[in-house]
Amino acid sequence: MTAEPTEPTEPTTEQAAQATGELTPGEPSETPAALVPLTHPRDGVPDVVVDERTLLQAAEAIAAGTGPVGIDAERASGYRYGQRAYLVQIRREGSGTWLIDPIACPDLSPVGDAIGDAEWILHAATQDLPCLTEVGLRPQSLFDTELGGRLAGLPRVGLGAMVEHYLGLQLAKEHSAVDWSVRPLPEPWLRYAALDVEVLVNLRDAVAAELAAQGKAAWAREEFDHLLDFTGPEPRVDPWRRTSGMHKVRGRRGLAIVRELWLWRDATAQQRDTSPGRILPDAAISEIAIANQRATAPPRTVSSSDPRLARSIRRNQEAIIEAVARALALSEADLPALTLPPTGPPPPKAWADRDPVAAARLTRSRELLGAVSEELAVPVENLLTPDLLRRFLWEGPAAPTTSEVADALAAMGARRWQTTIAAPLVSLACSENPPA
Repeated sequence: MTAEPTEPTEPTTEQAAQATGELTPGEPSETPAALVPLTHPRDGVPDVVVDERTLLQAAEAIAAGTGPVGIDAERASGYRYGQRAYLVQIRREGSGTWLIDPIACPDLSPVGDAIGDAEWILHAATQDLPCLTEVGLRPQSLFDTELGGRLAGLPRVGLGAMVEHYLGLQLAKEHSAVDWSVRPLPEPWLRYAALDVEVLVNLRDAVAAELAAQGKAAWAREEFDHLLDFTGPEPRVDPWRRTSGMHKVRGRRGLAIVRELWLWRDATAQQRDTSPGRILPDAAISEIAIANQRATAPPRTVSSSDPRLARSIRRNQEAIIEAVARALALSEADLPALTLPPTGPPPPKAWADRDPVAAARLTRSRELLGAVSEELAVPVENLLTPDLLRRFLWEGPAAPTTSEVADALAAMGARRWQTTIAAPLVSLACSENPPA
């Protein structure tokens, strides 16, 4: 339900457009003498939808609207366990802005049905799609303004930077990292959340026009269609191995201590619904493992000279000692391996010794892709994912043709526009460096 408009003391989007001069869709603004701050939503700050009756009203209004739908989600990263959404913002022409509490209304499928096959506009879609899927929202068509900005060659693709570049407006971002799980949500946070989706339609039009002008509209459409199947990153094998500072831990016994502390922390964080780092920082886990990796008996007490770590350790003293004791009691057969079995190519720095031809091909491919990346103003990682390049060159045929390169890259997930550009370059690099 949209609140009654208040008398803003700062310019609304409509007033800001008048101040900067109305932009035609896709026309980037010239660098303004002074950016116009955008601090108040055009229709005021909406009330938060917290019950099913109002949710159905929102769905009706969104269904009656026209054009694409701007969507955003706010999480509580660093405060809560996982990446669930704590606020969902939706705006569509003719329906206004809706702020929905997905904790009070965990099933937003009526809103998804109301949107139907209308295009979603997201900024950095891979961040929001998983948590939106959890509450029953999944796009049939989407436009990612952040990814579009990358393809258009923008050096900065944050939402604030792109709004400044294309629309001449300045978005305040001071609430981007707050704890969105608190209730009730403060009015300044809600104002910030409403403004994030208010600019998305104009931003989408500007980015789309620039992509078309650069001949990249079809590339972008392939990328956006590819995102429709995105459900989140692949689960990591042994995620505890990503603990910061673990490179200083020596021996399998030390790794076992890291593993036991990480598993205890993760289970505790999930039970308390809090960020794991708020229970015990990574630095504390690594420090404890290093201090006890050669021990034969568990410590009686655990401490740290770093006051920030000492507080967390002191609060969890008993559980930490128990975790260390479990690790020290493990048999040799139950200790974790020093490294995981390889599942792909070795690190590139090892290629020169293990396969000099593949190393030369990789170096040459990177040179060729880098030159084209600069010419097209597209980041090289968007031209071709580095992992796909490494996998092909390490595992591929000895003398591949362009079509063989293209087919292999496509089978690994590369889009057609990427294989069209990259396959001839990779094939050339291979022909210039024939097998011994």
